Amino acid sequence: MEHSRPPSILRRITLALWIVILALVVWIYILPHLTRLWPTSGGDPRTVTPRGDLAEDEKSTIELFKNAGPSVVYITTLTRRVNPWTRSASEFPQGTGSGFIWESSGLIVTNYHVIEKAAAADVVLHDHTQYRAKLIGVSPDHDLAVLRISAPAGTLRAVPIGTSHDLDVGQKVFAIGNPFGLDQTLTTGIISALGRRIQSISGRPIDEAIQIDAAINPGNSGGPLLDSAGRLIGVNTAIASPTGASAGVGFAVPVDTVNRVVPQLIASGSYRPPRVGIQIDERLTRNFLAGLGVEGVLILGVEPGSGAERAALRGTSRQRDGAIVVGDIIQQIENRTIRNANDLFSALEESQRGQTVNITVLRERQTLKVPVELQ
Repeated sequence: MEHSRPPSILRRITLALWIVILALVVWIYILPHLTRLWPTSGGDPRTVTPRGDLAEDEKSTIELFKNAGPSVVYITTLTRRVNPWTRSASEFPQGTGSGFIWESSGLIVTNYHVIEKAAAADVVLHDHTQYRAKLIGVSPDHDLAVLRISAPAGTLRAVPIGTSHDLDVGQKVFAIGNPFGLDQTLTTGIISALGRRIQSISGRPIDEAIQIDAAINPGNSGGPLLDSAGRLIGVNTAIASPTGASAGVGFAVPVDTVNRVVPQLIASGSYRPPRVGIQIDERLTRNFLAGLGVEGVLILGVEPGSGAERAALRGTSRQRDGAIVVGDIIQQIENRTIRNANDLFSALEESQRGQTVNITVLRERQTLKVPVELQ
């Protein structure tokens, strides 16, 4: 008769098998995860891999920022509110923007739209010292403004000035500013296009604007656009974006315009462009010229004592019988075609007061070239 094994022995064998199976499961599936949670190395940092020397273009960018960064400032504009009960006035932040040191005497250049309608403005330097700014002059037509701060002598570094008439598409550009209030921010890119026309806050066109793909965001306005030599080539002023954030299409006022306008703002507080000495009204005359089938700017009147009067330019007049005598129609200044008032203003912007320019006019169906001294 065959004897069966005792139940206790079977239980022990079964238990041993389960223990072996459990150990295998732990070894295969659980232990690898536990070692990730509790490293066997004791928490020692990994060995650092030496990177070697920086690339030459990296060194150049770093050096450019070190040199130009101290010339860039952070601007906070303020508004004042009066308590109607106590009649006491309090200041509240209105907006932020960027600017840069034009002269070490304390002159700061920024965009006009940065300080527009502000009751006051504070300027923060790269070392976080803060000064209350005084408004020196504005030109809404160029979206430029000049401020002054009273900083200790020798503490301010003016940004070097370059040129914009000799730029090329594809050149590297560097923008420093304070996007979204983040001070001393550097972005880089290239010149995407030249000769753009953008609209100033006054509605007048700003010609020869520089289009860039360097990231420009709210708060960058008024900051410098630099070339690879660290020279100022423009003032960052606008972006083209459906969302209001950077979309890779930014614009800067060219430095040649800045260097022409800012000295006048410092000297007199405003910019007075060269003038021919004529009276025009494009809204009044647009349909009239279209009816004649010609383009240009019709002279309605000539100012006494002006260069236009000395050059014998003719204004529009009305005879006793009511008939209108059409005045000269300006169609060209030097080699620049004049189709409307904006073209006229832009052409004059490129000239200087006291300069004599050749103005081509249509007079009684004849084309004449007349030299006129600008005022």
